Amino acid sequence: MSNIQAAAVLFCSACTMTAFGAEPIPALVVTGFNNHNWKYTSRFHADTLAATGKFTVDITDTPETTLADAKAIAKYRIFILDFNDFGKPHRLGAAAEEAFVKAISDGAGVVAVHSANNAFDGWKQYEQMLGLMWREGTGHGQFHAFDIQWVDAKHPIVSGLPVWTGHNDELYHKLVNTQKSEFHLLAQAMSSKEKGGTGNNEPMAFTLEFGKGRIFATPLGHVWEGKPDGKGTWSSCDSQKASISDPQFKILLCRAAEWAATGAVTLPTAWADLRAHNTLSAADAAAGWTLLFDGKTTSAWRGYKQDKFPDKGWIIKDDALFHTAQGGGGDLCSIDEYSDFEFECEWRVGVGGNSGVMYRCTEDHNFPWETGPEMQILDDGVHADGKKPKTRAGTLYDIIACNADVSRPAGEWNKARAVVKGTHIQHYLNGFKVVDVDTASDEYKAALAASKWPGMPDFNTRKQGHICLQDHGDEVAFRNIRVRKLN
Repeated sequence: MSNIQAAAVLFCSACTMTAFGAEPIPALVVTGFNNHNWKYTSRFHADTLAATGKFTVDITDTPETTLADAKAIAKYRIFILDFNDFGKPHRLGAAAEEAFVKAISDGAGVVAVHSANNAFDGWKQYEQMLGLMWREGTGHGQFHAFDIQWVDAKHPIVSGLPVWTGHNDELYHKLVNTQKSEFHLLAQAMSSKEKGGTGNNEPMAFTLEFGKGRIFATPLGHVWEGKPDGKGTWSSCDSQKASISDPQFKILLCRAAEWAATGAVTLPTAWADLRAHNTLSAADAAAGWTLLFDGKTTSAWRGYKQDKFPDKGWIIKDDALFHTAQGGGGDLCSIDEYSDFEFECEWRVGVGGNSGVMYRCTEDHNFPWETGPEMQILDDGVHADGKKPKTRAGTLYDIIACNADVSRPAGEWNKARAVVKGTHIQHYLNGFKVVDVDTASDEYKAALAASKWPGMPDFNTRKQGHICLQDHGDEVAFRNIRVRKLN
């Protein structure tokens, strides 16, 4: 795949759009460098937009290359900016900057999210577009919950939106209008002195014009990147992910993008995922993919070491294969066995929940994890295992940690993929390869020796087996489950 990635590929491989009427708006999420967690936020924003059916969304992680192709970017009606070069100057180059400025001047729209206003100190045209910038003297207090007040409740973007209370985020203060840009204020919030703020109302959403282009900017949407602390635990920023999973933030982003692209808003006042899930296109079928769940039946699954689907615990709910917390039923086991394969699903876990996808499992032991490696499913922000790098969501459980902090919180759908071929295992989570290991390597053998598995001599020794979905006693849901054999 080129440096421009399609959100439809990253987030909805087994879903299709329902009939929405108007042609979707082509959108490009511009990201790839940021002192915040751009790998998390960029894919989340793309999915938020694509789910409405109003947008077809591409992503570029290399804007210096993508934006330099004026002909290629001419198709986009809206650019979502999720980058900055704060502390590490990273201008895009003359060709990219000129093409981007011309696209906006000619009528394409812009939505600038959070720290996009930190970027490109001295690029006057960019500063004119965004208006209020993070510059010397700007700051923020603690990450905390605060209320947002609509200033112009009749503007199309915010018209009809409910009162917004208790939003968890950073609250920027003293943004600087470096180019004296004229802007129209839509929303503000009190920057509390008790939380390290100014004691004044600060702008939270506003619009501008640049040539024929419409601009929407918001300093909301802060997510920092979590990392291992070097002492065997995870330095977590998971609680900050609430800033962009807030339903009010989601619908604001989508309505702002539609307005910036078209000058009007037709989206409703509540965000919803309107895609049709658990489907398989003709192209996917031709490529060897098989659905393991169609949203209506459980014919591809049975209980582990059982001859039928469990009669409790597991149900079909809201087009998902759903396990009720403390509902029992045991682990699910695929009817078929797989040796070399590619597996995809979307999963959503309840608060504090734990589950997993295990593969190459055989039924000559009491549990699938005695033979099959596990791609971890977890509410990283609440469950204790989220504090340990090797047991967070997406890991090769208790053996190999993820190399990116991209797991989504409880209640949000995560896109997972496992590619298993011979001794080579890869895990993908929300568009990024997070595990890549050869189980014949010294790296793997050392990690295995330090894990909980050495006492299980048959662990990861099978060349073929079932795919199993774990009943860990918690709420978990699966959809868009599919597999294809690689041998």
